[in-house]
Amino acid sequence: MACRTAILISGSGTNLQAFIDAVAAGDLDLELSIVFSNRPDAYGLERAARAGIPTACIEHGQFEDRESFDRAVAAELDAVQPELIVLAGFMRILSPWFVEHFEGRILNIHPALLPKYPGLNTHQRALDAGDEWHGSTVHFVTEELDGGPRILAGRLRVIPGESADELQTRVQAVEHQIYPEAAGLVGSGRAVFRDGQALLDGEPTTEPVVRSFA
Repeated sequence: MACRTAILISGSGTNLQAFIDAVAAGDLDLELSIVFSNRPDAYGLERAARAGIPTACIEHGQFEDRESFDRAVAAELDAVQPELIVLAGFMRILSPWFVEHFEGRILNIHPALLPKYPGLNTHQRALDAGDEWHGSTVHFVTEELDGGPRILAGRLRVIPGESADELQTRVQAVEHQIYPEAAGLVGSGRAVFRDGQALLDGEPTTEPVVRSFA
């Protein structure tokens, strides 16, 4: 049976669309059970509705703190009993309570070759450092921001003279390929989170699988 998956978004949902397309093409064996947003105007909710995926929205501004909002989100998600939670442009820092509640089931994608450049402005930081390679990394979510065990990374060569916006566009195209692939590894049970580390095909891994793109 396909892995029940919840996708959390805050904006346009381009990574969500990559999941929708991969499932529709038969390339990804996930059941997209719900798409949740903290913003009612998120275009990703329209993408989900067009694909026939149930949606839910709770605005975070009506809650007094992060954990109370996260508990409300968890109640929505628990109703569909997700086996996997995919953060696809969900612009909220998760509370420790939420991370523990769904431990080992949350994936995030970060636009850098972690552990390089956690946080913001990753593309400009890579350009400023003169890096030869840049890309994106899928990892399990832990309480450490952008610090969870890495599963899969996609990299491409930095083009001399390109802008941060141009680099971002190229990295996003990589994300649309590696994020569904990584989620598929987790959904099939090949990649798991155990005792604070990632295992791939039963073997502990300290480095992600790396895909290179033109």
